[in-house]
Amino acid sequence: MASKIKYNEKGEQIMNFNSTVKGSALEGFYPAGWDFDKIDACIDAPEKITERQAHWNEGFTPIKCESLGEFETYMGHEIAMQIKLAKERGEKIAFILPVGPMGMYKWVVYFLKEWNVDCKHVYTFNMDEWSDSEGNTLAADDPAAFQNAMKQALFNPLGELTVPEDQRNFATKENLPTYEEKINALRAEGAKLVLVFGIGRMCHIAFWEPQFGGEFDTVEEWRNQPYRIAAKLHPLTIEQNAITSFKSRTTLVPCRANTIGPKLMFSADYIIGGCDGAFNRGMQWQGMSLRMTLKYGPDKWVASSFIPTLPGKLFYIKDLADPLVAECN
Repeated sequence: MASKIKYNEKGEQIMNFNSTVKGSALEGFYPAGWDFDKIDACIDAPEKITERQAHWNEGFTPIKCESLGEFETYMGHEIAMQIKLAKERGEKIAFILPVGPMGMYKWVVYFLKEWNVDCKHVYTFNMDEWSDSEGNTLAADDPAAFQNAMKQALFNPLGELTVPEDQRNFATKENLPTYEEKINALRAEGAKLVLVFGIGRMCHIAFWEPQFGGEFDTVEEWRNQPYRIAAKLHPLTIEQNAITSFKSRTTLVPCRANTIGPKLMFSADYIIGGCDGAFNRGMQWQGMSLRMTLKYGPDKWVASSFIPTLPGKLFYIKDLADPLVAECN
């Protein structure tokens, strides 16, 4: 994490995170494997954000959306289209699904109802769920439970077209360890695995946090992890969720979660991702995470850095591509 002090053309010290972190309360707070000079090198002009990188899969495409409404519609359409195409091929299809982003689900419902496409061939695997230190999860009807969120946003509104209940999987400590076997069985029958995801402030996918990278000697060992029960969440993940899901009330946010791991998420045949972390008055929280995802390069300390190595689409709101510069709000 250490970085050399830099000076401008006048010989004046540049005062920023790298030049002031030593000895501060944040020294040692961020993941040990994060290279902040490399992170800063990912930040360039808005028009360069989608410049193709050597490590990108040829089938990976970032897509700029002009508004939140456009973002939710495009992403929802992409999910619904995968369901429709699988139905037309007479194939089963498996989805790893997030709670966050969420706005696209109403459009999944809209398009499937317009097309009259049912989900009897669809199998869903929610990627994570809040837990305690033993992996116990919230009651299914708790307002904060991801299982409840999925019922309200997707499964119930689909009505008669919905995913059969016995084909819905949630990340309880009993069920999460069975995901790999269930997904492998579906793929053996010809099913495609689609990863739907958002990207966290700490560049996590699901709740696979950056500090987990320090537990493994090699990328191969890291990539071979299918899940984790009662994962310890990074403090900034807690704060991100306090802001986005708990009306700023940190005291409501659990500090652990059950989560899928790289072995499942990065074995997907196709990905559908979304970054919508922009507020009003020019404020946002996801611009740096988006750029790290696209340009950092595959690294076990930055889970989302593997996303561009897979075929699929990553939708993002145009505000996230704006210049990342100081602006006092």
